[in-house]
Amino acid sequence: MKLVRYGAEGAEKPGMLDATGYVRDLSGLIDDVGRDALLPDSIARLAGIDPGSLPLVSGTPQENLRLGACVSGIGKFICIGLNYADHAAEAGMDIPAEPIIFNKWTSAVCGPNDPIQVPRGSTKTDWEVELGVVIGQSGSYIDEANAMDHVAGFCVINDVSERDFQLNRSGTWDKGKGCDTFGPTGPWLVTPDEISNVNDLAMWLDVDGVRMQSGSTSTLIFKIPHLIAYCSQFMSLQPGDVISTGTPPGVGMGQNPLRFLHGGETVSLGIEGLGQQTNVVLPSAK
Repeated sequence: MKLVRYGAEGAEKPGMLDATGYVRDLSGLIDDVGRDALLPDSIARLAGIDPGSLPLVSGTPQENLRLGACVSGIGKFICIGLNYADHAAEAGMDIPAEPIIFNKWTSAVCGPNDPIQVPRGSTKTDWEVELGVVIGQSGSYIDEANAMDHVAGFCVINDVSERDFQLNRSGTWDKGKGCDTFGPTGPWLVTPDEISNVNDLAMWLDVDGVRMQSGSTSTLIFKIPHLIAYCSQFMSLQPGDVISTGTPPGVGMGQNPLRFLHGGETVSLGIEGLGQQTNVVLPSAK
């Protein structure tokens, strides 16, 4: 099952993708794709619905039908750093002994095809294709063996980052991670039954049609069950929380010469079975 949120920014409605790739309206059954709708009983109920029985939404998603972020009301946007050994190497950093946790502010969340805004004063805005894990069942101190029971679905995330803010502005990484539009999320939330092996999904990112990142979730250092169990030691995980699991190599700060986004570029990215995003980059305001 693929769940979406469609419509104008701030007025998105819940929907389900049908077998032909069109959106069916779910607003008669759930208020939105978030929190209560992501609980296991709700996901099971929605999975039993024939999409053909739902009203057809006019337009083609990601063409003439805007999609918002595939999860509404995200409570916590948790990110994992340096979770691919080859990305750690290109960043000049050691492989971590434990998962590195940082956060994106939820004001960074935007739709999968919305513009990315370079923030004022930025010199090093960068890209990162990542697998997102959406929590559906709450828990604390979750056992790794049962961790996947807490997952409502998966999605594509671009962990847009400003490297100068992140690394050189006298603080945690969060300064460079949570700027507005730095969290394109979607296009859809894909439930686990549609993914045969989440630990072996191809992922890619292009800038202006040039392939910059090409990797696979098979090379994650810390796998998804471990990340869920680990994060739950430090905070309760709740329905609608998102964990962004790290990026493979090929980011701008790993290029020689360095390459960053300044405005005018088009960034396209995707993950096998989870769809793709395309974002135009807007220059910073003066």
